[in-house]
Amino acid sequence: MQRNFSRLKLPFFSISMVFILLICGGWGFLVHRTINQLAVYRLPRPMQDFFWKYRAYLVQQAPRPDVRRNSDPQEAPRHFIDLEAYGDSAAWKMPLHWGDAVRQYTMDTLRKYGYVPYEVQRVKGLLTEAFRRRDRDSILYYSADLGHYLGDANVPLHTTLNYDGQLTGQRGLHSLWESAAPDVVMDGWSLRDGHEAQYLEDPGAAVWSAVRRANGLLKDVLAAELEASKGMADTVKYHKELRNGREYRTYTKTFVKEYAARLGATVHEQLLNSADLIADFWYTSWVDGGKPDLDSLLATSLDESDRRARKAEFKAARKDKLITDRLLMARQQATTGD
Repeated sequence: MQRNFSRLKLPFFSISMVFILLICGGWGFLVHRTINQLAVYRLPRPMQDFFWKYRAYLVQQAPRPDVRRNSDPQEAPRHFIDLEAYGDSAAWKMPLHWGDAVRQYTMDTLRKYGYVPYEVQRVKGLLTEAFRRRDRDSILYYSADLGHYLGDANVPLHTTLNYDGQLTGQRGLHSLWESAAPDVVMDGWSLRDGHEAQYLEDPGAAVWSAVRRANGLLKDVLAAELEASKGMADTVKYHKELRNGREYRTYTKTFVKEYAARLGATVHEQLLNSADLIADFWYTSWVDGGKPDLDSLLATSLDESDRRARKAEFKAARKDKLITDRLLMARQQATTGD
């Protein structure tokens, strides 16, 4: 998710990067969809058939909160939190929960500078209630949305006023970190870390821990771009593309690979952290919602063909072969144009 840039006067290059951001969304459609799919394989057995059966929905709808910004003027601040605006060491000092934050900072301030960790907790509550009501459609709807906001909470550039590198002369950094780098190098990543969904005693503390970790990566995110740019001519760093009759400047694959190499495992690790936390939140919501029998909520029970496919897919996930076996749905959707 990216901010509304309308208040800024943007030069030609910045406009081009905004164009790319609006296409890609927050983590980028690729990563948002990937982390929702990966979370399915981290769930306990009583949840697996249900979430696997509806994984296509969870993957397809993962970017929906970004799309919703086009019609809901209140949506944007749900995706980020500009920690500097809340004072020194805000990541450690801000209240864990929404009511306390409103009393301390006011609603207007939260809407201006963002409140993603509180939005995560709100949607978690809605998902818990959906489980309690045994409402299949709402379970799926809020699971997809919750995955998106948790993904955003793990993005360093969603925790700062310098969300696009615009304050340090690095405009375009947002799409570079979130979308371009994963798209170019993800096929070489391991998508398995052995995590199994854990019950969260305090979901608020868990999401705030993720925000602190993401914010702690900011220095490296900024430094890697400067290091990758050293000695690299603009003709190597950028290339021009013609879209709808207009010319835009975007990063070359050469530069993206160099930037990704400078970052090391940062983006990769945050992708895995996101998937792990999504599984934890889904599982916690299910437990808090009374552990309903999800198999009874399936529109149609898994037949023998489904069970074979599910078994093969979970095996591929365990053996880290989702990419090589072409089971990563986000890549399939990107190929088909979805």
